[in-house]
Amino acid sequence: MKKIRLRYTVLGLIILLAAVSRLIPHPANFAPVGAMALFGAAYYSRRSLAYLIQVAAMYMSDLLINNTMYVHYFDGFVWMHPGACFTYGAMALMVLGGELVLKRVTAGRVLAASLAASVIFFAVSNFGAWVSYPMYTKDLHGLLMCYTAGIPFLKNTLMGDLFYCTVMFGGFELVQRRVPSLKPARL
Repeated sequence: MKKIRLRYTVLGLIILLAAVSRLIPHPANFAPVGAMALFGAAYYSRRSLAYLIQVAAMYMSDLLINNTMYVHYFDGFVWMHPGACFTYGAMALMVLGGELVLKRVTAGRVLAASLAASVIFFAVSNFGAWVSYPMYTKDLHGLLMCYTAGIPFLKNTLMGDLFYCTVMFGGFELVQRRVPSLKPARL
């Protein structure tokens, strides 16, 4: 039981640190969002935790970011930004994809999952921006304009997911080798 608790604690701390890294100045969309989702999907044996921990960490960092760094975009304290359901929905889809692809963690699978997570986030979050914000007309032309405007951010999303996946997955694999009690229990 202590072994499982230690493993879950370390996994949670890694995800929390990744979420906190969103507060460090960085290029737009160079963030750990996809990596957090995939990391939880790969390593939590309790599926509910793979979803819950990511969304909770993301929500807490969103609260801080929206009410400090982006405070000038909102009128008063913001519990949830417009379109947040699309962001968290994208995270849930990334976790689901991670569960399917990362049953066995290998560099190739992490790379493929990371690329897929970036595309999922791009597709879902831009659709959410189109639906949630008045800057785009609510027709096909507006939707295409929204996706076109998001293309420059896709590069940073891809680079951020690849970077954070490398750090999180690579770091945890190295730590597991040094601390065998972090390895999953054999059934």
